[in-house]
Amino acid sequence: MDDALYAKRSPSVAAVTMGCKLNYSETSAILDRLSAEGWKLSSLDAGADMIIIHTCSVTSQAEQKCRQKIRRIIRRHPESVVVVIGCYAQLQPALLAGIKGVAAVLGSSDKFVTATYRELLDQKQTFPLARVSDIGSTETVFPGYSLSVDEGEARTRAFLKIQDGCDYACAYCTIPHARGRSRSLPSEELVARARSLAFSGYREIVLTGVNIGDYRGHASGLVGLLRMLEDVSVDRIRISSLEPDILDDELIETVAASKKITPHFHVPLQSGSDSILKAMRRRYTTESYREKLVRAVGAISDCAIGADVIAGYPGESEEDFMQMYRFIEGLPIAYLHVFTCSVRPGTVLAAQLAADERRLPSPVELDRRSRLLIELGKRKTEEYSGKFIGRECEILVEASLREKSGRLVCSGYTAHYLHVTAEAGCFEGNTADLKGRLLPVRIAHMDDDLNLHGRLLF
Repeated sequence: MDDALYAKRSPSVAAVTMGCKLNYSETSAILDRLSAEGWKLSSLDAGADMIIIHTCSVTSQAEQKCRQKIRRIIRRHPESVVVVIGCYAQLQPALLAGIKGVAAVLGSSDKFVTATYRELLDQKQTFPLARVSDIGSTETVFPGYSLSVDEGEARTRAFLKIQDGCDYACAYCTIPHARGRSRSLPSEELVARARSLAFSGYREIVLTGVNIGDYRGHASGLVGLLRMLEDVSVDRIRISSLEPDILDDELIETVAASKKITPHFHVPLQSGSDSILKAMRRRYTTESYREKLVRAVGAISDCAIGADVIAGYPGESEEDFMQMYRFIEGLPIAYLHVFTCSVRPGTVLAAQLAADERRLPSPVELDRRSRLLIELGKRKTEEYSGKFIGRECEILVEASLREKSGRLVCSGYTAHYLHVTAEAGCFEGNTADLKGRLLPVRIAHMDDDLNLHGRLLF
């Protein structure tokens, strides 16, 4: 593009993020840097000179959705410079660079070099550019934090990246290849960022990363960081996904004693069979997992615990599956995320299967096991959420609208991560005034889709 054009106006950039909350926090950090360098932040609907697509590679289905999204954006925005970043870009740069219309593919560390984006826009790089550094040798951890692009938007939850990478090397996982070794941001830097987010109006900060339990930016690890963050003037601090071996007594006691850290853990299980856990190279047994959850719910009132499981892991027999099913039945969990096993190239699991493809369950069996676990998860959610019917809770309002009938409806999350839709009978003000506020609500009922409904108490 002609440099003279940019003497008249700032270049515009829009971003689309797929995958985990860590990706969202990093996208926001990249946009924040570009904004500071003079770029105008735009939206996909409005169009932009450059569109950044932040991809996910956790499953083959996630990769397929990324490819579909990339092609759709290129068709709808043929004049935009399209840049693909993220885990999929790190793992499969040649494949993505081969999609017609992709200007550049930037790896997990390369995406933070903002000068590259301007070079691409000024066509100082030959298209398509594939710049993917060796993430395994990267020691730098780049910051990430969610920021609202729309200055008029109410600020509710912010996602603060505290750590990147993983050293656990589970047999099925590509994360070490896509994100590199575990590394952490200094606690002092994170506290300063948290104070800035609180000052900007955010009411809840969610700590995110690849393996946040492996946080090493404080001498006392994650617990040390949490204790420092309690001095920040924010209403809630939420911990995102946490590996089971990290959920120890010290962390449980810290959360139990805190008025800010939410009583909510997401603890991946992956399998309820010890033989499959061993094959996965996980770092716990079913018994140790159960003990940790029992201690947590015993120490923390109404503690909400979520879990992930993989259905149809290669080698999983019917007996293994039923062991998992019965194990989950007895767990004190609030919700369950079910994933069908996806064999990722370059993993230990892929190498194992190359020698014995018969270990894969049939598609019909995969579907059956997934459906059974999904139904079990629904029953767990109904059991946990049902305990709150008739209770008074506080929700952080994220959305509100006044219906044609005049009825005001708003929705948000409780500290226990329950999504509640509530009516307000006597509020005559602007609905936007409710967004970002912590408001009391009495939960009245649960609908057929397990959504909670109630009424605001003011």
